[in-house]
This record gives sequence, structure tokens and C-alpha cells, in this order.
Amino acid sequence: MTETFKQLRGKVLTALGLGLAIMLILSLSSDLRQVGGSFRGFRWLDLPLVLGLTALNYLLRWLKWDYYLRQLRLGPGVSRRESALIFTAGMVMAVTPGKVGEVFKAYLLRQINGTPISKSAPIVLVERLTDGLAMLLLMGLGLTLYPPARLAFLALVLLSGLGIAILQTEPLFDQLLSWFARLPFGQRLAPRLRTMYASAKTLLAWRILLLSTLLSFISWGFECWAFFAILTGLHVAGSGLLFLQATFIFAASTLFGLVSLLPGGLGTSEVSSTGLLMALVGLESSVATTATIMIRFCTLWFGVALGLLALGWFKHRHGGSAFSAPEKAEKLEER
Repeated sequence: MTETFKQLRGKVLTALGLGLAIMLILSLSSDLRQVGGSFRGFRWLDLPLVLGLTALNYLLRWLKWDYYLRQLRLGPGVSRRESALIFTAGMVMAVTPGKVGEVFKAYLLRQINGTPISKSAPIVLVERLTDGLAMLLLMGLGLTLYPPARLAFLALVLLSGLGIAILQTEPLFDQLLSWFARLPFGQRLAPRLRTMYASAKTLLAWRILLLSTLLSFISWGFECWAFFAILTGLHVAGSGLLFLQATFIFAASTLFGLVSLLPGGLGTSEVSSTGLLMALVGLESSVATTATIMIRFCTLWFGVALGLLALGWFKHRHGGSAFSAPEKAEKLEER
């Protein structure tokens, strides 16, 4: 476990170094001295509000994770406390491409109650789907503010709808799976995909899908509010329009980072957020850069830091045998 924990920590530190490099480049392009001045001028008494709103997002997303866990009846032996620990530890993988590394939660769950990874991994995939749908809804609230984004918005809506339709149409999925099983490597993977599909189909039932998407809409709305609080903390005049702009910009930049498949959306989210703040709100580049750096540290990196702490606590509670590398866990499941 110690070796694997060090590997994870190394990957996180590498991603952090990349993130810092991107933020430094943004700051240099905006005039590092002016960015520093914007930081000094921030109303730091607002920081607890920003972090508190981010924490509310995490709380509601954990409720969704736990709800999915109970809906699939994968919770035996997993208390609410353990469920929260697994969810929080999974946030350390937010710096993986498209956050798919959060499937790591399935490995941690397996160590506690032996749930096959193929049964629980779809939870993470459906989490990402409902988060994406929520972001689309939040982005849609301010779509009139930036007409060039309409095409990307429609494309994402169509792709999301198509994906849900395929997953909810079992005969169509069976045909796709039958075709996939004929591939050289498909026969071995097809049974796992069938197991994953059974879990995903349960979670994509309309009642569960609508409820969880609403929960995601509210939870990510708190982070949009946090972005608004950062802007007002930088002495941008608060208004209903600014809140709408903050919501649109945060949702759009997060989505752009997600579809870029870059680790944590690094680079894509920062550049799009800074550019949209300048284009829509009319901020100077130094203020826009400062706001972007702050929201990234108060959301992405705050979550990663909490994830590292939770992962360390998981290690303390369950010891080395409870924390096998993903490759080892996968081999055990195949037996």
C-alpha cells in the first residue's frame, strides 16, 4: 500500500506542478505584477464562504454517490462514514483525464465488502454523466450571453441524449455488445461489459436519472455561487447579471475541460475561464486571471487535497492489505 500511495501522491504532485505552470504562464501573459496586486486586493474574509460553498457541492455529490450505492444494493458492510471516506478519497483522482480515474472508488469499495469492480464502476460513469447534464443546464441558463457557445452546447446535448438512449435501449446495446464480442479482445471483456451495463441501466432509469441530475444541478450551482463570491471579493460589482455570467462561465469552462480529456481539464478550463471573463464581464486580464486561479484552487485543488487526506485515513483504517493497486485488484477479480 505504501508504494501505491506514494505513486498516487507522485502523480498528484506532477499534476499540481503542471497546474502551477499553467497558472504562471497565465499570470505572465496578464502581467505578473498586476495579478499579484489583484490577489492582495481580494477580500480574504470571503474565502471561508467560497470554501464552504465548495464543501456543500462535495456533500451533495457524496449523497448522490451513496444513493447510487444503495440503489444497486452494493452497500452491505459500508456505513455512511465509510461511504463518505471512499467518496472523498476518490476526489484525489479528479486530476485524471475526464475524471475517469475516480473509478478508483470502485477499487476501495471492493476492499471493504468485496463488490466486483464491474458492478460498482458504472456508478462513477453515471456520476460523470449526471454532472455533465447539470453543467449543461447551468450553461444553458446563460447561453444568450455568448452565442458562439450555442453550437458546442447543442452538440453536447445531442451526444448526451444519444448516449442515454443507447444505454436505455437494451436490444440496441445487445447488438453493439454482440459486435464487440467478435473482436479479438472483445470476448474476454464482453461479460464485464454486460455486468457494467446492468448496473448502469438501473441507475439510468428515468426516476433515478432525473433525481440525481437535479441533485447535481444544485450541487454544482454552489460552486457557481463560489465563483460569483470570488468575483465580488475582487471588487467586481455584484448583480443578478454577474451571477448569471459567473454561472455560465464556470459551467462552460468546466465542460470544456471535461471534454478536452486533459487531466483535470488543466489548461483548457483556465484559458476558457479567463477568456470568457474578459469577453463577457469585461474584466482586465489580470483580474480575470486572478479569479480563475482562485476558483481552480478553491474547487479542483481543494478537492484533491481533501482526497489525499481521506486516502491517508483509509490507509490508516484498513492497512496495507486493504489497498491494493488497481492492476492487482483487477487480476483478483478475474479469478
